[in-house]
Formats: sequence, structure tokens, C-alpha cells
Amino acid sequence: MNEEILACDNHECKENDRCERYRLYKAGAKEFKRNSGTKEKGCGKFIKIVKETKV
Repeated sequence: MNEEILACDNHECKENDRCERYRLYKAGAKEFKRNSGTKEKGCGKFIKIVKETKV
């Protein structure tokens, strides 16, 4: 199953520096949404950064 990952623009999320969704947003993904992560906790939709991702 090769499902497209929806990017996330949440700058405040505790996990954003390790999250593939935020990396995709920073790389210029046109489709994104803001998940519910905060400075204290992640959103629960965290995806560990992968080496090869199609943007």
C-alpha cells in the first residue's frame, strides 16, 4: 500500500523536527493541514522521517 502522506504546518508541535509530515510542508507540499500537536505533546499522527519521500 503506497498511500500519500498529508503534510502538516504545525510549527509548535513538540515532534515537528522529527516528523515526515512537517518535513513535507517545509519542502513545499501544496496540500497540508494543521494537526493538534503542542509544545508539550505530539498530535498522535506523527510519522518518523524517511530517507526517500516523493514530494
